[in-house]
Amino acid sequence: MAQTRSAATPRPSASGTSTATARISFRSRKIVKTPPGKAKPLAVATVPPPAPPTPVLPALSAPGELAAALRHLAAADPLLSEVIASTDAPAFTSSPSLPAFHSLARSILYQQLATSAAAAIYARFLALLPSAADGAVSPAAVLALAAADLRAIGVSGRKAAYLHDLAARFEAGDLSESSVAAMGEDALLAQLTRVKGIGEWTVHMFMIFSLHRPDVLPSGDLGVRKGVQELYKLKALPKPEEMAALCERWRPYRSVGAWYMWRLLESKGAAVKKAKKGNASS
Repeated sequence: MAQTRSAATPRPSASGTSTATARISFRSRKIVKTPPGKAKPLAVATVPPPAPPTPVLPALSAPGELAAALRHLAAADPLLSEVIASTDAPAFTSSPSLPAFHSLARSILYQQLATSAAAAIYARFLALLPSAADGAVSPAAVLALAAADLRAIGVSGRKAAYLHDLAARFEAGDLSESSVAAMGEDALLAQLTRVKGIGEWTVHMFMIFSLHRPDVLPSGDLGVRKGVQELYKLKALPKPEEMAALCERWRPYRSVGAWYMWRLLESKGAAVKKAKKGNASS
């Protein structure tokens, strides 16, 4: 009769030796302690020095600047040269010139309104301000106007808030006449678009027509884009992000190039009206 192996009976190993009696010998190892090495210094990332600010170029109203712009554009772009030759030159005069705060406030009032309606509201706005008698609208005077005062002359509640935000920033010193005049285009765009109600297009118009900055490209302006399409006979309207490459040859007088794009579009519209009138009378 086969004997049953007890669970406590050790099982034999492959060599026949019981696992209970098999011993595994361990050789002791001497652990050698090594002194800690010197900590390697962390690599310090070198930070490049900040790029110097872009210098502010002379205004187009400065003596000789407009003539220099026209010479450069005519030499750099033969197609634009033809437009320049057939169009009266622009006039960027230094007088009368509104202070920066006054000019920006006026831009806010004129936004999204027909010219005649905006002019009427602007005249009523000036009449509310005693400081406007000498042509200077001050931030303090605008802050003294209640929103209800502005709504009474036709200014929307939203625009009233925009005017107060602009005035508060000038009054606090975040913006000033001197800082606006000294800032380059990129810095000025960044600062002014922080004001409620002032976007990129408004800043571009302010830089061209109030500050007379020579190298501003309002790439989002529909009129300038249509003018570039007409000038270069493009099949499609250029996208704003494509405008920089198309108008690169105009640097550093892209403001003047943009001005001629508006005139080119106007002349095309006038020619179309004339042709329609001639066809109607024949």
